[in-house]
Amino acid sequence: MNKYLTSSIGRLRLLGFLEGTSLLVLVFIAVPFKYFLDNHSLVESIGPVHGVLFILFVVNALHVGFLQQWKFTGTTMKVMVSSFIPFGTFYIDNKILRPIHVSK
Repeated sequence: MNKYLTSSIGRLRLLGFLEGTSLLVLVFIAVPFKYFLDNHSLVESIGPVHGVLFILFVVNALHVGFLQQWKFTGTTMKVMVSSFIPFGTFYIDNKILRPIHVSK
């Protein structure tokens, strides 16, 4: 766990996992509960948590992009757009972030 907290890419990977998981829970569990079972409590509790994680992920993606000198319209944009797509952050972690993090 320490390797994720000591570097900016490690923190971005950790936030990507948390943000991606919160998006999946929100889309595939909380929203169906809201519309099919008329239970709004999960959306009301998970929604704000996901919002905070999303903002932290985007801010950290911009920070890492700056540190890594990524083109904004290239890698930085791919990493940020991945947070809108279910399973996107896991894919980006596997293809972009993990190879950089492991090589350091």
